[in-house]
Amino acid sequence: MSAKMWAGRFSKEVDEGVNAFNSSISFDCRMYRQDIRGSIAHATMLGQCNIIPLEDSKEIIKGLEGILADLDSGALEIDMSAEDIHMFIEAELTKRLGALGKKLHTSRSRNDQVALDIRLYLEQEIIEIKELVITLCTSLIEMAKKHTQTVMCGYTHLQRAQPITFAHHLMAYTQMLLRDIDRLCDCRKRMMSACPLGSCALAGTTYEIDRHFTAAALGFDGPCENSLDGVSDRDFCVELGCALSLIMTHLSRFSEEVIMWCSWEFKFIELDDAFATGSSIMPQKKNPDITELIRGKTGRVNGDLVTLLTMLKGLPLAYNKDMQEDKEAIFDAVDNTKLCLKTFIPMLDTMRVIADNMKKAASRGFINATDCADYLTKKGMPFREAYKLTGSLVADCISKGIGLEDVPLEDYKSLSDLFDNDIYDAIDLSSCTMKRKSYGGPAPECVKVQIEDACKILEKYKA
Repeated sequence: MSAKMWAGRFSKEVDEGVNAFNSSISFDCRMYRQDIRGSIAHATMLGQCNIIPLEDSKEIIKGLEGILADLDSGALEIDMSAEDIHMFIEAELTKRLGALGKKLHTSRSRNDQVALDIRLYLEQEIIEIKELVITLCTSLIEMAKKHTQTVMCGYTHLQRAQPITFAHHLMAYTQMLLRDIDRLCDCRKRMMSACPLGSCALAGTTYEIDRHFTAAALGFDGPCENSLDGVSDRDFCVELGCALSLIMTHLSRFSEEVIMWCSWEFKFIELDDAFATGSSIMPQKKNPDITELIRGKTGRVNGDLVTLLTMLKGLPLAYNKDMQEDKEAIFDAVDNTKLCLKTFIPMLDTMRVIADNMKKAASRGFINATDCADYLTKKGMPFREAYKLTGSLVADCISKGIGLEDVPLEDYKSLSDLFDNDIYDAIDLSSCTMKRKSYGGPAPECVKVQIEDACKILEKYKA
Protein backbone atom coordinates (compact mmCIF):
# COMPACT_ATOMS: atom_id res chain seq x y z
CA MET A 1 0.00 0.00 0.00
CA SER A 2 1.36 3.44 -0.95
CA ALA A 3 2.15 5.94 1.79
CA LYS A 4 -0.41 8.60 2.54
CA MET A 5 0.24 12.07 1.13
CA TRP A 6 0.07 13.34 4.68
CA ALA A 7 2.50 10.76 6.07
CA GLY A 8 5.35 12.12 8.22
CA ARG A 9 3.69 12.89 11.51
CA PHE A 10 2.57 9.26 11.96
CA SER A 11 4.75 6.34 12.96
CA LYS A 12 2.53 3.53 11.69
CA GLU A 13 -0.07 2.81 9.06
CA VAL A 14 -3.71 3.69 9.61
CA ASP A 15 -6.00 0.77 10.42
CA GLU A 16 -7.62 -0.65 7.28
CA GLY A 17 -11.08 -0.22 8.80
CA VAL A 18 -10.34 3.45 9.43
CA ASN A 19 -9.08 3.81 5.85
CA ALA A 20 -12.36 2.45 4.52
CA PHE A 21 -14.34 4.62 6.94
CA ASN A 22 -12.40 7.75 5.93
CA SER A 23 -12.52 7.10 2.20
CA SER A 24 -14.74 9.27 0.00
CA ILE A 25 -13.51 8.26 -3.44
CA SER A 26 -16.54 6.04 -4.06
CA PHE A 27 -18.67 9.18 -4.38
CA ASP A 28 -16.29 12.10 -4.95
CA CYS A 29 -14.71 10.40 -7.98
CA ARG A 30 -17.42 12.02 -10.09
CA MET A 31 -15.66 15.37 -9.53
CA TYR A 32 -12.43 14.41 -11.31
CA ARG A 33 -12.95 16.92 -14.13
CA GLN A 34 -13.56 19.75 -11.68
CA ASP A 35 -10.57 18.72 -9.57
CA ILE A 36 -8.27 18.79 -12.61
CA ARG A 37 -9.77 22.06 -13.82
CA GLY A 38 -9.07 23.66 -10.43
CA SER A 39 -5.55 22.22 -10.36
CA ILE A 40 -4.76 23.61 -13.81
CA ALA A 41 -5.88 27.08 -12.70
CA HIS A 42 -3.81 26.73 -9.54
CA ALA A 43 -0.71 25.51 -11.41
CA THR A 44 -1.06 28.37 -13.91
CA MET A 45 -1.18 30.88 -11.06
CA LEU A 46 1.85 29.31 -9.34
CA GLY A 47 3.86 29.78 -12.52
CA GLN A 48 2.67 33.31 -13.24
CA CYS A 49 3.41 34.41 -9.68
CA ASN A 50 6.90 32.82 -9.83
CA ILE A 51 6.09 30.60 -6.88
CA ILE A 52 7.30 27.71 -9.02
CA PRO A 53 9.23 28.05 -12.30
CA LEU A 54 7.00 28.79 -15.30
CA GLU A 55 8.33 25.74 -17.13
CA ASP A 56 7.42 23.54 -14.16
CA SER A 57 3.93 25.03 -14.22
CA LYS A 58 3.56 24.19 -17.91
CA GLU A 59 4.74 20.62 -17.37
CA ILE A 60 2.31 20.14 -14.50
CA ILE A 61 -0.56 21.48 -16.63
CA LYS A 62 0.42 19.16 -19.47
CA GLY A 63 0.49 16.24 -17.05
CA LEU A 64 -2.96 17.15 -15.67
CA GLU A 65 -4.38 17.44 -19.17
CA GLY A 66 -2.99 13.97 -19.95
CA ILE A 67 -4.65 12.51 -16.88
CA LEU A 68 -7.95 14.14 -17.83
CA ALA A 69 -7.76 12.77 -21.38
CA ASP A 70 -6.97 9.29 -20.09
CA LEU A 71 -9.79 9.34 -17.54
CA ASP A 72 -12.27 10.56 -20.15
CA SER A 73 -11.22 7.90 -22.65
CA GLY A 74 -11.09 5.09 -20.11
CA ALA A 75 -7.35 4.52 -20.62
CA LEU A 76 -6.89 5.35 -16.94
CA GLU A 77 -9.14 3.89 -14.26
CA ILE A 78 -9.67 5.55 -10.91
CA ASP A 79 -8.06 3.57 -8.10
CA MET A 80 -10.93 3.06 -5.68
CA SER A 81 -8.48 2.24 -2.89
CA ALA A 82 -7.31 5.88 -2.88
CA GLU A 83 -8.60 8.04 -0.05
CA ASP A 84 -10.31 10.56 -2.33
CA ILE A 85 -10.24 11.87 -5.89
CA HIS A 86 -7.85 14.70 -4.97
CA MET A 87 -5.24 12.30 -3.62
CA PHE A 88 -5.68 9.95 -6.56
CA ILE A 89 -5.04 12.67 -9.15
CA GLU A 90 -2.05 14.08 -7.28
CA ALA A 91 -0.58 10.59 -6.84
CA GLU A 92 -1.08 9.86 -10.56
CA LEU A 93 0.56 13.18 -11.46
CA THR A 94 3.53 12.37 -9.24
CA LYS A 95 3.76 8.90 -10.79
CA ARG A 96 3.98 10.51 -14.24
CA LEU A 97 6.15 13.55 -13.44
CA GLY A 98 8.11 12.42 -10.42
CA ALA A 99 9.14 15.12 -7.93
CA LEU A 100 7.71 17.80 -10.22
CA GLY A 101 4.19 16.54 -9.53
CA LYS A 102 4.71 17.16 -5.83
CA LYS A 103 4.97 20.92 -6.47
CA LEU A 104 1.30 21.22 -7.46
CA HIS A 105 0.04 21.31 -3.91
CA THR A 106 2.17 24.35 -3.00
CA SER A 107 0.00 26.96 -1.22
CA ARG A 108 -3.07 24.73 -1.39
CA SER A 109 -4.93 22.40 0.99
CA ARG A 110 -7.45 19.68 0.39
CA ASN A 111 -9.82 21.92 2.38
CA ASP A 112 -9.96 24.70 -0.21
CA GLN A 113 -9.55 22.14 -3.01
CA VAL A 114 -12.70 20.21 -2.13
CA ALA A 115 -14.62 23.42 -1.40
CA LEU A 116 -13.76 24.50 -4.93
CA ASP A 117 -14.48 21.18 -6.62
CA ILE A 118 -17.98 20.80 -5.21
CA ARG A 119 -18.92 24.34 -6.26
CA LEU A 120 -17.71 23.73 -9.80
CA TYR A 121 -19.46 20.37 -9.95
CA LEU A 122 -22.78 21.66 -8.61
CA GLU A 123 -22.70 24.64 -10.94
CA GLN A 124 -22.79 22.28 -13.91
CA GLU A 125 -25.56 20.24 -12.31
CA ILE A 126 -27.63 23.39 -11.75
CA ILE A 127 -27.33 24.21 -15.45
CA GLU A 128 -28.54 20.73 -16.42
CA ILE A 129 -31.44 20.75 -13.94
CA LYS A 130 -32.46 24.22 -15.08
CA GLU A 131 -32.60 23.00 -18.69
CA LEU A 132 -34.81 20.08 -17.63
CA VAL A 133 -37.20 22.37 -15.76
CA ILE A 134 -37.33 24.69 -18.79
CA THR A 135 -38.23 21.67 -20.94
CA LEU A 136 -40.98 20.70 -18.51
CA CYS A 137 -42.36 24.25 -18.55
CA THR A 138 -42.34 24.19 -22.34
CA SER A 139 -44.30 20.92 -22.35
CA LEU A 140 -46.88 22.35 -19.96
CA ILE A 141 -47.27 25.48 -22.07
CA GLU A 142 -47.71 23.51 -25.29
CA MET A 143 -50.37 21.38 -23.64
CA ALA A 144 -52.06 24.46 -22.17
CA LYS A 145 -52.31 26.04 -25.62
CA LYS A 146 -54.49 23.11 -26.70
CA HIS A 147 -56.83 23.28 -23.72
CA THR A 148 -57.78 26.92 -23.16
CA GLN A 149 -61.44 25.94 -23.80
CA THR A 150 -61.38 22.62 -21.91
CA VAL A 151 -63.63 23.15 -18.88
CA MET A 152 -62.87 21.23 -15.69
CA CYS A 153 -63.49 21.49 -11.97
CA GLY A 154 -61.33 23.63 -9.79
CA TYR A 155 -61.09 22.10 -6.33
CA THR A 156 -60.60 23.25 -2.76
CA HIS A 157 -60.39 20.69 0.06
CA LEU A 158 -60.63 18.15 -2.81
CA GLN A 159 -64.27 19.23 -3.18
CA ARG A 160 -65.61 20.59 -6.44
CA ALA A 161 -65.45 24.35 -6.15
CA GLN A 162 -65.55 26.53 -9.29
CA PRO A 163 -65.16 26.04 -13.04
CA ILE A 164 -61.73 26.55 -14.57
CA THR A 165 -59.98 25.24 -17.68
CA PHE A 166 -57.35 22.54 -17.93
CA ALA A 167 -55.01 25.15 -19.41
CA HIS A 168 -55.48 27.32 -16.32
CA HIS A 169 -54.61 24.35 -14.12
CA LEU A 170 -51.49 23.54 -16.13
CA MET A 171 -50.31 27.15 -16.02
CA ALA A 172 -50.49 27.10 -12.22
CA TYR A 173 -47.79 24.41 -12.25
CA THR A 174 -45.85 26.40 -14.84
CA GLN A 175 -45.73 29.32 -12.41
CA MET A 176 -44.36 27.04 -9.67
CA LEU A 177 -41.66 25.75 -12.00
CA LEU A 178 -40.72 29.25 -13.20
CA ARG A 179 -40.03 30.13 -9.57
CA ASP A 180 -37.93 26.96 -9.34
CA ILE A 181 -35.84 28.11 -12.30
CA ASP A 182 -35.40 31.50 -10.68
CA ARG A 183 -34.21 29.86 -7.46
CA LEU A 184 -31.72 27.72 -9.37
CA CYS A 185 -30.34 30.78 -11.16
CA ASP A 186 -30.10 32.68 -7.89
CA CYS A 187 -28.37 29.74 -6.21
CA ARG A 188 -25.88 29.42 -9.05
CA LYS A 189 -25.14 33.14 -8.94
CA ARG A 190 -24.34 33.01 -5.21
CA MET A 191 -22.42 29.74 -5.56
CA MET A 192 -20.12 31.27 -8.18
CA SER A 193 -19.72 34.65 -6.46
CA ALA A 194 -16.86 33.61 -4.17
CA CYS A 195 -13.97 31.27 -5.00
CA PRO A 196 -12.51 29.38 -1.99
CA LEU A 197 -9.25 28.44 -3.74
CA GLY A 198 -6.35 30.04 -1.91
CA SER A 199 -7.99 29.82 1.49
CA CYS A 200 -5.73 26.79 2.02
CA ALA A 201 -6.38 24.86 5.21
CA LEU A 202 -8.08 27.79 6.95
CA ALA A 203 -5.64 30.70 7.27
CA GLY A 204 -4.45 31.42 3.75
CA THR A 205 -0.76 31.12 2.92
CA THR A 206 2.56 32.92 3.27
CA TYR A 207 3.12 32.65 -0.50
CA GLU A 208 2.24 35.68 -2.61
CA ILE A 209 -0.55 33.99 -4.56
CA ASP A 210 -3.02 35.73 -6.84
CA ARG A 211 -6.48 34.63 -5.75
CA HIS A 212 -8.21 37.04 -8.10
CA PHE A 213 -6.50 35.34 -11.05
CA THR A 214 -7.65 31.83 -10.09
CA ALA A 215 -11.16 33.06 -9.29
CA ALA A 216 -11.50 34.68 -12.72
CA ALA A 217 -9.95 31.68 -14.49
CA LEU A 218 -12.55 29.40 -12.92
CA GLY A 219 -15.55 31.63 -13.64
CA PHE A 220 -16.07 33.14 -10.20
CA ASP A 221 -16.88 36.80 -9.53
CA GLY A 222 -13.93 36.95 -7.13
CA PRO A 223 -12.25 35.18 -4.22
CA CYS A 224 -14.09 34.63 -0.94
CA GLU A 225 -13.43 37.42 1.53
CA ASN A 226 -12.54 35.27 4.53
CA SER A 227 -10.39 32.15 4.41
CA LEU A 228 -12.14 30.54 7.40
CA ASP A 229 -15.47 30.92 5.67
CA GLY A 230 -13.93 29.82 2.37
CA VAL A 231 -13.18 26.29 3.59
CA SER A 232 -16.15 25.84 5.94
CA ASP A 233 -19.00 27.31 3.88
CA ARG A 234 -21.56 24.80 2.62
CA ASP A 235 -24.48 27.22 2.48
CA PHE A 236 -24.57 26.72 -1.28
CA CYS A 237 -25.23 23.00 -0.78
CA VAL A 238 -28.10 23.76 1.58
CA GLU A 239 -29.48 26.41 -0.75
CA LEU A 240 -29.39 24.04 -3.70
CA GLY A 241 -30.93 21.33 -1.51
CA CYS A 242 -33.80 23.71 -0.71
CA ALA A 243 -34.31 24.50 -4.39
CA LEU A 244 -34.32 20.80 -5.28
CA SER A 245 -36.76 19.99 -2.48
CA LEU A 246 -39.17 22.58 -3.86
CA ILE A 247 -38.82 21.22 -7.39
CA MET A 248 -39.57 17.74 -6.08
CA THR A 249 -42.48 19.07 -3.99
CA HIS A 250 -44.01 20.60 -7.12
CA LEU A 251 -43.47 17.39 -9.06
CA SER A 252 -45.00 15.44 -6.18
CA ARG A 253 -48.11 17.66 -6.06
CA PHE A 254 -48.56 17.27 -9.80
CA SER A 255 -47.93 13.53 -9.49
CA GLU A 256 -50.67 13.26 -6.87
CA GLU A 257 -53.13 14.83 -9.29
CA VAL A 258 -52.02 12.60 -12.15
CA ILE A 259 -52.58 9.58 -9.90
CA MET A 260 -56.11 10.73 -9.13
CA TRP A 261 -56.89 11.84 -12.69
CA CYS A 262 -55.99 8.49 -14.26
CA SER A 263 -58.09 6.51 -11.76
CA TRP A 264 -61.49 5.22 -12.88
CA GLU A 265 -63.12 7.51 -10.34
CA PHE A 266 -61.85 10.54 -12.31
CA LYS A 267 -60.62 9.27 -15.71
CA PHE A 268 -59.57 12.79 -16.75
CA ILE A 269 -56.41 11.44 -18.39
CA GLU A 270 -54.85 8.20 -19.59
CA LEU A 271 -51.15 7.52 -19.40
CA ASP A 272 -49.35 6.07 -22.38
CA ASP A 273 -48.65 2.35 -22.02
CA ALA A 274 -44.92 3.09 -22.13
CA PHE A 275 -45.23 5.13 -18.93
CA ALA A 276 -47.42 2.86 -16.82
CA THR A 277 -47.08 -0.63 -15.35
CA GLY A 278 -49.36 -3.59 -14.80
CA SER A 279 -50.08 -6.01 -11.99
CA SER A 280 -48.62 -9.46 -11.50
CA ILE A 281 -52.06 -10.84 -10.59
CA MET A 282 -54.76 -8.38 -11.75
CA PRO A 283 -54.83 -8.27 -15.57
CA GLN A 284 -56.98 -5.13 -15.75
CA LYS A 285 -54.55 -2.88 -13.87
CA LYS A 286 -52.68 0.07 -15.35
CA ASN A 287 -50.70 1.66 -12.56
CA PRO A 288 -49.17 5.17 -12.45
CA ASP A 289 -45.96 3.88 -10.86
CA ILE A 290 -43.83 6.76 -12.16
CA THR A 291 -45.83 9.38 -10.30
CA GLU A 292 -46.03 7.24 -7.18
CA LEU A 293 -42.26 6.82 -7.17
CA ILE A 294 -41.78 10.57 -7.62
CA ARG A 295 -43.89 11.10 -4.49
CA GLY A 296 -41.63 8.67 -2.67
CA LYS A 297 -38.41 10.20 -3.95
CA THR A 298 -39.56 13.62 -2.79
CA GLY A 299 -39.22 12.38 0.78
CA ARG A 300 -35.73 11.15 -0.05
CA VAL A 301 -34.64 14.53 -1.43
CA ASN A 302 -36.17 16.29 1.57
CA GLY A 303 -34.17 13.90 3.76
CA ASP A 304 -30.99 14.91 1.94
CA LEU A 305 -31.72 18.54 2.80
CA VAL A 306 -32.22 17.65 6.46
CA THR A 307 -28.91 15.74 6.37
CA LEU A 308 -27.09 18.85 5.16
CA LEU A 309 -28.68 21.13 7.73
CA THR A 310 -28.04 18.67 10.57
CA MET A 311 -24.43 18.12 9.45
CA LEU A 312 -23.70 21.85 9.67
CA LYS A 313 -25.68 22.88 12.71
CA GLY A 314 -23.05 22.12 15.36
CA LEU A 315 -19.77 22.62 13.51
CA PRO A 316 -17.17 25.02 14.90
CA LEU A 317 -14.91 26.83 12.43
CA ALA A 318 -13.22 25.87 10.26
CA TYR A 319 -13.15 22.57 8.33
CA ASN A 320 -14.36 19.41 10.07
CA LYS A 321 -14.51 15.86 8.71
CA ASP A 322 -18.30 15.97 9.12
CA MET A 323 -18.32 18.00 5.91
CA GLN A 324 -17.42 14.91 3.92
CA GLU A 325 -21.10 14.00 4.37
CA ASP A 326 -22.14 16.95 2.22
CA LYS A 327 -21.40 15.17 -1.04
CA GLU A 328 -23.46 12.02 -0.74
CA ALA A 329 -26.46 14.04 0.38
CA ILE A 330 -26.35 16.74 -2.29
CA PHE A 331 -25.30 14.29 -5.02
CA ASP A 332 -28.26 12.07 -4.12
CA ALA A 333 -30.63 15.04 -4.23
CA VAL A 334 -29.26 16.13 -7.60
CA ASP A 335 -29.36 12.63 -9.10
CA ASN A 336 -32.92 11.91 -8.01
CA THR A 337 -34.28 15.29 -9.07
CA LYS A 338 -32.77 14.85 -12.54
CA LEU A 339 -34.06 11.29 -12.75
CA CYS A 340 -37.60 12.36 -11.83
CA LEU A 341 -37.62 15.24 -14.30
CA LYS A 342 -36.27 13.07 -17.12
CA THR A 343 -39.04 10.54 -16.50
CA PHE A 344 -41.90 12.94 -15.81
CA ILE A 345 -41.45 15.04 -18.97
CA PRO A 346 -42.02 12.28 -21.57
CA MET A 347 -44.83 10.83 -19.42
CA LEU A 348 -46.57 14.22 -19.58
CA ASP A 349 -45.89 14.64 -23.30
CA THR A 350 -47.54 11.30 -24.13
CA MET A 351 -50.47 11.62 -21.71
CA ARG A 352 -53.97 11.62 -23.28
CA VAL A 353 -56.41 14.23 -21.95
CA ILE A 354 -60.05 13.09 -21.80
CA ALA A 355 -61.78 16.48 -22.07
CA ASP A 356 -65.34 15.06 -22.14
CA ASN A 357 -64.87 13.45 -18.74
CA MET A 358 -63.55 16.71 -17.33
CA LYS A 359 -66.64 18.52 -18.63
CA LYS A 360 -69.01 15.85 -17.25
CA ALA A 361 -67.41 16.06 -13.81
CA ALA A 362 -67.68 19.84 -13.92
CA SER A 363 -71.39 19.60 -14.66
CA ARG A 364 -71.95 17.94 -11.28
CA GLY A 365 -71.24 19.42 -7.89
CA PHE A 366 -72.85 22.86 -8.33
CA ILE A 367 -69.58 24.56 -9.22
CA ASN A 368 -71.65 27.33 -10.85
CA ALA A 369 -73.27 28.28 -7.51
CA THR A 370 -70.97 31.26 -7.00
CA ASP A 371 -71.92 32.49 -10.46
CA CYS A 372 -75.58 32.26 -9.50
CA ALA A 373 -74.91 34.39 -6.41
CA ASP A 374 -72.85 36.84 -8.48
CA TYR A 375 -75.76 37.09 -10.95
CA LEU A 376 -78.06 38.33 -8.17
CA THR A 377 -75.41 40.63 -6.72
CA LYS A 378 -74.86 42.31 -10.08
CA LYS A 379 -78.60 43.00 -10.16
CA GLY A 380 -78.51 44.77 -6.81
CA MET A 381 -78.90 42.11 -4.12
CA PRO A 382 -76.27 42.30 -1.32
CA PHE A 383 -73.79 39.45 -1.74
CA ARG A 384 -74.52 37.82 1.63
CA GLU A 385 -78.24 37.68 0.83
CA ALA A 386 -77.46 36.28 -2.62
CA TYR A 387 -75.10 33.73 -1.03
CA LYS A 388 -77.81 32.55 1.41
CA LEU A 389 -80.50 32.35 -1.25
CA THR A 390 -78.23 30.37 -3.60
CA GLY A 391 -77.26 28.01 -0.77
CA SER A 392 -80.93 27.27 -0.10
CA LEU A 393 -81.46 26.74 -3.82
CA VAL A 394 -78.56 24.25 -3.97
CA ALA A 395 -79.96 22.34 -0.97
CA ASP A 396 -83.35 22.11 -2.72
CA CYS A 397 -81.69 20.91 -5.95
CA ILE A 398 -79.79 18.20 -4.04
CA SER A 399 -83.04 16.92 -2.51
CA LYS A 400 -84.61 16.77 -5.99
CA GLY A 401 -81.54 15.32 -7.69
CA ILE A 402 -81.22 18.12 -10.25
CA GLY A 403 -78.69 20.84 -11.08
CA LEU A 404 -79.08 24.62 -11.07
CA GLU A 405 -79.45 24.60 -14.84
CA ASP A 406 -82.47 22.25 -14.47
CA VAL A 407 -84.47 24.56 -12.19
CA PRO A 408 -87.54 25.99 -14.03
CA LEU A 409 -87.62 29.76 -14.46
CA GLU A 410 -90.84 30.05 -12.42
CA ASP A 411 -89.10 28.39 -9.47
CA TYR A 412 -86.25 30.90 -9.78
CA LYS A 413 -88.74 33.78 -9.91
CA SER A 414 -90.52 32.47 -6.82
CA LEU A 415 -87.30 33.05 -4.92
CA SER A 416 -86.51 36.50 -6.33
CA ASP A 417 -87.89 38.84 -9.01
CA LEU A 418 -84.29 39.51 -10.02
CA PHE A 419 -84.14 36.16 -11.81
CA ASP A 420 -84.86 36.18 -15.54
CA ASN A 421 -84.09 34.07 -18.63
CA ASP A 422 -80.47 35.25 -18.60
CA ILE A 423 -79.84 33.18 -15.45
CA TYR A 424 -79.27 30.13 -17.63
CA ASP A 425 -76.50 31.86 -19.55
CA ALA A 426 -74.98 33.10 -16.29
CA ILE A 427 -74.70 29.56 -14.88
CA ASP A 428 -73.65 27.80 -18.08
CA LEU A 429 -70.27 26.24 -17.28
CA SER A 430 -68.53 27.45 -20.43
CA SER A 431 -69.98 30.91 -19.91
CA CYS A 432 -68.95 30.88 -16.24
CA THR A 433 -65.39 30.11 -17.25
CA MET A 434 -65.21 32.56 -20.14
CA LYS A 435 -66.47 35.39 -17.94
CA ARG A 436 -63.77 34.94 -15.32
CA LYS A 437 -61.59 37.57 -16.94
CA SER A 438 -59.93 39.02 -13.85
CA TYR A 439 -56.16 39.09 -14.22
CA GLY A 440 -54.77 35.59 -13.71
CA GLY A 441 -58.18 33.97 -14.13
CA PRO A 442 -59.25 30.97 -16.23
CA ALA A 443 -60.89 32.80 -19.14
CA PRO A 444 -59.11 31.80 -22.38
CA GLU A 445 -57.95 35.35 -23.04
CA CYS A 446 -56.43 35.52 -19.54
CA VAL A 447 -54.71 32.14 -19.87
CA LYS A 448 -53.29 33.20 -23.25
CA VAL A 449 -51.70 36.20 -21.51
CA GLN A 450 -50.26 33.82 -18.89
CA ILE A 451 -48.86 31.64 -21.66
CA GLU A 452 -47.32 34.61 -23.48
CA ASP A 453 -45.74 35.95 -20.29
CA ALA A 454 -44.38 32.53 -19.35
CA CYS A 455 -42.86 32.13 -22.82
CA LYS A 456 -41.09 35.48 -22.45
CA ILE A 457 -39.68 34.44 -19.08
CA LEU A 458 -38.49 31.12 -20.50
CA GLU A 459 -36.74 32.87 -23.38
CA LYS A 460 -34.89 35.01 -20.85
CA TYR A 461 -33.79 31.93 -18.92
CA LYS A 462 -32.72 30.15 -22.08
CA ALA A 463 -30.54 33.13 -22.97
